[in-house]
Amino acid sequence: MTTVASAEPVRRAVVIGAGQAGLAAAHHLRRRGFTPGVDLEILDANPTPGGAWSHRWDALTFDDAHGIHDLPGFPVGEVDPSEPAREVVKRYYGDYEAREGLRVRRPVRVTAVERREGGGFLVRGVSRGEGGAVSGGSTADGAGGVTLGSERDAVIVISTDVVISATGTWDSPFVPSHPGRFEGRQLTTRDFVSPDELMGERVLVVGGGASAVQFVLLLEAHGVDTVWSTRRPPQWIDASFNPEWGRGVEERVRVKTHRGLPSGSVVSNTGLALLPRYRAGIERGVLVSRGPIRQLTSGGVDFADGSHEEVGAILWATGFRPSLGHLAPLRVREPGGGLLVGEDDVTVVREPGLFVVGYGASASTLGATRAGRRAALAAGRITAPAAA
Repeated sequence: MTTVASAEPVRRAVVIGAGQAGLAAAHHLRRRGFTPGVDLEILDANPTPGGAWSHRWDALTFDDAHGIHDLPGFPVGEVDPSEPAREVVKRYYGDYEAREGLRVRRPVRVTAVERREGGGFLVRGVSRGEGGAVSGGSTADGAGGVTLGSERDAVIVISTDVVISATGTWDSPFVPSHPGRFEGRQLTTRDFVSPDELMGERVLVVGGGASAVQFVLLLEAHGVDTVWSTRRPPQWIDASFNPEWGRGVEERVRVKTHRGLPSGSVVSNTGLALLPRYRAGIERGVLVSRGPIRQLTSGGVDFADGSHEEVGAILWATGFRPSLGHLAPLRVREPGGGLLVGEDDVTVVREPGLFVVGYGASASTLGATRAGRRAALAAGRITAPAAA
């Protein structure tokens, strides 16, 4: 493949990521007069619509994923709960992009956001091969020098007044460090495709969240022998998942992000819902944690309780961290490792004009949708569409 440099288009706003948060932000910017492909650019690293959902494994049904929140003005509607969540969301997001005329450029991997001399930002990235495609628009407008069907990799630089970063966490799986070395196969939630790839193996599933629980039950259903390890006892809760519960979760995360601290793992903030199928798994003795790992061995693992298990593969369902590497040139991380956000939960205090959505308290699909609106409002106070 040939790599070519592009011209430097100028935009009023750039949205990085076309998942729930990015699409919501783009919708509200468009309502305020920003025109995709003219003064608004939406970049996404995935080859198709769907955000991180487009990578989910086949067996994760829409019902298991507990659904998603409606995007602004476009209800999800009736969905077959047994359909793979990946296909539901790819279709839903793709329809939304087309309906809104968002002209999402993909796949474009943003590598860096830098300060622009005189104010604003430079967004640097690479448009990969044939994916110089535009979703929700018929052709590329020449911004960045990429056309539909191009087989070239293009290095792009976009000049913009504001940046809304909606990159989520999927690109940053977290694998905790342990003494020792395991010589068998290791994969993360991001790598998992199907239980078929683990047939015949004894699998250690590590993690205390919903994904780990779902993996244990899915592998059991396919005849795969599993061992489950969690750092601390599973945080089972028998709570009513209503708006009041959701607000409580958001408030706990908000306290952290308003102090510049990492938001923590999902399960540490939400707990594990004690669903009937999970309760049945506990009663069968499948969803019973062996506790924390003391060290890895060449063919297995030693647990903190002194026991040992031989396994052929380890599935690290140990969560994700926010994908913020592209913001490194701005040096916006606090000493505690997180981003300090303002009272609106989207403004990065250290960098006026930079907003994060789907981060911290807005990491859920409901929170991301609301954060998109707040970011668009805040961006509109800094810059205005070209036609304004």
